[in-house]
Amino acid sequence: MNWTEKKSIRVAILDLYEGFANQGMRCIREILNQFGENNNIDLTWDEFEVRLEKKVPDLSYDIYISSGGPGSPLESEGSEWEKIYFNWLSKVERWNQNEAHVQKKQVFFICHSFQLVCRHYKIANVIKRKSTSFGVFPMHLLPDGKDESIFNGLHDPFYAVDSRDYQVITPDHNKLRQMGASILAIEKERPHIPLERAIMAVRFNENMIGTQFHPEADAIGMSLYLQTEEKKKTVIENHSFEKWESMIEQLNDPDKIMWTYSHILPNFLFLAIENLQLVEV
Repeated sequence: MNWTEKKSIRVAILDLYEGFANQGMRCIREILNQFGENNNIDLTWDEFEVRLEKKVPDLSYDIYISSGGPGSPLESEGSEWEKIYFNWLSKVERWNQNEAHVQKKQVFFICHSFQLVCRHYKIANVIKRKSTSFGVFPMHLLPDGKDESIFNGLHDPFYAVDSRDYQVITPDHNKLRQMGASILAIEKERPHIPLERAIMAVRFNENMIGTQFHPEADAIGMSLYLQTEEKKKTVIENHSFEKWESMIEQLNDPDKIMWTYSHILPNFLFLAIENLQLVEV
């Protein structure tokens, strides 16, 4: 397949960070940059600030990535920006359901976006956690996850950055079946703790997928972020010095965060562009 013959690939990034300082947007840009360069693809992107500016992309893009973000995925229900966001999602769904549109729009939802979409589709409960989950944790693949192409090349379990105060649990299996959706991964299994494991990845349909962890997180950026005086103090106060030290150590392990960083979103982009190529006339 000669990708050099493909027209420019256009990506829309939906920024849900609400103006808060973050590493997520930088990491997404870096992955797009590296992917375009490594594969000799004319890949361009635009960013849309959803929560403050209430901006969403139109349907002229090939690929959409919806970011993580701060705050509660419950309290925004019914807000103006959320109505605009879900109106955009409905338009993408209608496009993909239209048989006349042979080129489908591919969408990836990250963390906060993932929680919003799970709530929107009513496929599971979204609730506040008893405590913040923040760190590098193992993600366990379920049978459907082992057959999922975006996880190609990953170990089971694989490791990812997790940063959230909320969680998606208690799946509605009837609703999932009706949608043609499947749960791909869950958080670390801890048999000695009587708490339900959170859902960490879902394929919503053949064109939409998402993770509750951060596949875009890179080791260098996260390490620098954790070593800032403010963040180091926060982690030590809320968790412990040992927790902070363990995170720094795991970030430097090439088989953990950098392995995930170099596989999941690049796999998603590769498959999305390959699907566009297959129907190119």
